[in-house]
Amino acid sequence: MGIVSQEAIVQLQALMDRVDEPLKKTFENVHQGYRAETLARFLKAREWSVVKAHKMVMMEFITLIMFQLMDCLLWRVQNDIDDILAKPIVPTQLYRAIRDSQLIGMSGYSREGLPVFAIGVGLSTFDKASVHYYVQSHIQINEYRDRVILPSASKKHGRPITTCIKVLDMTGLKLSALSQIKLLTIISTIDDLNYPEKTNTYYIVNAPYIFSACWKVVKPLLQERTRKKIQVLPGCGRDELLKIMDFASLPHFCRKEGSGSSRHSENDSCFLLDHPFHQQLYNYIKQQSVINEPAQPIKQGSFHVDLPEPAAEGTEIVKTLESELHKFENGNGLPGDIDGIKINGD
Repeated sequence: MGIVSQEAIVQLQALMDRVDEPLKKTFENVHQGYRAETLARFLKAREWSVVKAHKMVMMEFITLIMFQLMDCLLWRVQNDIDDILAKPIVPTQLYRAIRDSQLIGMSGYSREGLPVFAIGVGLSTFDKASVHYYVQSHIQINEYRDRVILPSASKKHGRPITTCIKVLDMTGLKLSALSQIKLLTIISTIDDLNYPEKTNTYYIVNAPYIFSACWKVVKPLLQERTRKKIQVLPGCGRDELLKIMDFASLPHFCRKEGSGSSRHSENDSCFLLDHPFHQQLYNYIKQQSVINEPAQPIKQGSFHVDLPEPAAEGTEIVKTLESELHKFENGNGLPGDIDGIKINGD
């Protein structure tokens, strides 16, 4: 991925300066004071490096990025994304059920100050609520990251911190993952269109053989910028991750080889509602709800967001994954390695 030129950022900024309300306000919630860095993310996400230096081509490309950024801002306005952090998922028992079935949390920070998010891919079931609740929860975590966590980290370190690290735990990944592909594709598409380039590196740990086989067929379909971000680590990844973060920031499933379930193997699991990250997030959302509508009781019901259609690349990846998983279902899967790392069976 090439370096985004300052000239491109300046030209895109000149176009964005013409934007009126309410898009101007929602753009402020997106960039949080770091406009140049935000515009650079959109340029990088749309393969800026393939554009030639010819001024006419560059201007056409910048105009295209402008339209895509405008689509993002319109999506935010039309779906009230600016207010989503004032829409708690209630009652608490429902939110707890979502946390138990959509395993995601924040375990700490890297030594460079990047937030470390842990995701239990293999054991997330997404079976305790409707799709809209899971999408709402995911977007709320995105917005809390971008509007609270990252600005706080930037202030602490005295420099822009606009990305995070994600550690994906594949413990328990099975053929049942086939039923989750549609929802995961929706979430992935929302991130690609509206939260591009927010993840610095994806670390994959505790990978069973089924992941090995799927990765081999999916990897060639990914864009180069995405492939370069993904690192598959041996075992629980502890030794490699300790090179970039302290032990206290390791997700619980990375702290001990053979630790077992990523869901309940440690009392300090960052997936649980009782973890400080989720308590702070949930309390923040409830407080914002009271501030926005002090005289109104908190409403129950999911916050519906327009669900995007996956891009052609995403559709091809999904079809490939489904085909590969069906091979396992029919007993045609064969053992193998992944990038030279031997993967143990389920």
